[in-house]
Amino acid sequence: MSNIFIFHGADGNAKENWFPWLKEKLEEEGHAVIVPSFPNSDEPKLNEWLEHLKKYKEQINEDSILIGHSLGAAFALRLLEQRSIDIKACFLVSAVWDVMNNEYDEKTTSFIEGRFNWELLKKKAKHFEVIHSNNDPYIALEKAEVLADKLNVPVSLVQDAGHFNNSSGYTKFDLLLEKVKEELK
Repeated sequence: MSNIFIFHGADGNAKENWFPWLKEKLEEEGHAVIVPSFPNSDEPKLNEWLEHLKKYKEQINEDSILIGHSLGAAFALRLLEQRSIDIKACFLVSAVWDVMNNEYDEKTTSFIEGRFNWELLKKKAKHFEVIHSNNDPYIALEKAEVLADKLNVPVSLVQDAGHFNNSSGYTKFDLLLEKVKEELK
């Protein structure tokens, strides 16, 4: 069975949005699902999040799947850049990876400063998926399109899903569950 990690974003935690629901559904299938609550999510720092995740380093392997929501997507990408092990798949939902030109830019600096190594990243996961909504209030669709282009994948566009969070009605996420299950086959 696979180890699946779900990474929350800025101002987030492991108990919000669709994270508990997805964890439960995947655990029912026999998978280990880890949803860390990162420290200082109101003032996130990449080095603190990487340090926090070190306790799980043995559980991230070639059968692992990473799911990053919002700033958790940038964290997943930075983690992949630093790890010597490749993984099975990486799902990036409403992904922060660049300047967004909004009030959250200051909080994301340590995660997005410096260029991502796209050539390396494309080799680190057998499958990448960029999932975005046409009406995300924080991250423009164009950002998702550029990210998907850099990873050589299409955008999985979901109509009217906002930021895929509680306020957008996302306490469940059937599409993501089905996509993850496809990768687990």
